[in-house]
Amino acid sequence: MAKPSDTSNYLYRMGTAPNTRAAVSQKNKVFGYMVGKKAFQQIGVLSEFTTDESRTVDPIRGVGFGDMVAELVPSVTDPMTLSINKTLLYAVNVFQALGYKGGVEGLVRSLRHHRWPFDIKQELVFSEIASKFDLEGVTVKNASQQQVSNGGGEGAKITTVKALLTFFEGCWLSSYGTSYTSDAAIVAENSQAMVTDIISGTDQYGEFVDTGLAPIAANGSSGTGFSLRFASGNTANANATL
Repeated sequence: MAKPSDTSNYLYRMGTAPNTRAAVSQKNKVFGYMVGKKAFQQIGVLSEFTTDESRTVDPIRGVGFGDMVAELVPSVTDPMTLSINKTLLYAVNVFQALGYKGGVEGLVRSLRHHRWPFDIKQELVFSEIASKFDLEGVTVKNASQQQVSNGGGEGAKITTVKALLTFFEGCWLSSYGTSYTSDAAIVAENSQAMVTDIISGTDQYGEFVDTGLAPIAANGSSGTGFSLRFASGNTANANATL
């Protein structure tokens, strides 16, 4: 008999999702190292997955130059925060979904029992209309190919779609809470995690990563679409030619 954490359980059956050019939450998949597994497994009955990131941007001014900002300088980025909220299952809680031996699997009952960080993988699966018409012939950076079946039987069809990958490395839960109330039957697990690093999983990062908006292209030629502050000459003006 399959465990409730196995993908053969009815809780993990896949339904249909609308094919639109706008991204929809039904096509956003979140994976964790389910306890007892040696690979990423999709987290079931996930009610919310939110990412939040911020940093301070400090203005630089000069005495005697009027009320002008010489430059804005970004400070260090605060660690990204994830909100991971799911419905509590008797046999699988959020600790287990993230790889900790909690609930029926072990003694982990508190954040103080977490000894090691966890990773999370996110896949934003593109719709068929986006894969076929918007991205046909286009090399999508940091994407994986996925084969999706309509269930087999008569009229069986396998469609290849793309998924944008994001990996959240070295995560630690910073808060966790559940609420049992008399006026509601469903018990929700609300948790937040802090992330050490965010990567695409395929490319190398560093000082010279191509982020776009560079005034100088990688081959040494002039870039395109950059700020007027970096236009030719040392004076930015609205008539500068990029």
